[in-house]
Amino acid sequence: MLQMSGVLMLSLVLASPAQAPNTVTRETTTVATVDRIERSSRVLSAHSRGQGDGKVVHTFYVDPSIKAFDDLKVGDVVTVRFTESVVVQVRPDAKPTRLEDTTEAAQKAGNADVLQQHKRIVIFEEVDSQGLLTYRTEDNQRGVHPVQSKELLKGLRRGDRIEVTLTLARAVSIEPRR
Repeated sequence: MLQMSGVLMLSLVLASPAQAPNTVTRETTTVATVDRIERSSRVLSAHSRGQGDGKVVHTFYVDPSIKAFDDLKVGDVVTVRFTESVVVQVRPDAKPTRLEDTTEAAQKAGNADVLQQHKRIVIFEEVDSQGLLTYRTEDNQRGVHPVQSKELLKGLRRGDRIEVTLTLARAVSIEPRR
């Protein structure tokens, strides 16, 4: 299963093979319980409820302009708005790959706000009428994920090799839950 984070399940987007890499950046909101606060690096770790009894763990970089960060305590329930982006590029001759953490490389390239970045190449199989994408991984496992932007699927064909890069950047706002 292509598991980059719980966020990917909500944000996987694809580009058509005729296009250059396609980037979709958006804001997402989640309600989460604070697990850990690293004041010096302004990193917040929290969890929210996933499907079933599962837990989705989030890690956010919090900009110094967000004053609410200074008052947070472990156990607080907060609403966090954060940015994330998905880049998809068709790679015709690429072999499917394992999930690769590219966070450090992105930060070294000058993207200081990048908190987490993952990349993987999968083989596109199909998208059904409900917008569920089916793909194969490097070990021939079948994965399924919802797709947010169906219009970006035009031109994809069964067997296309698709490189997916997910980047979690920074928190835009944090508000205590009431």
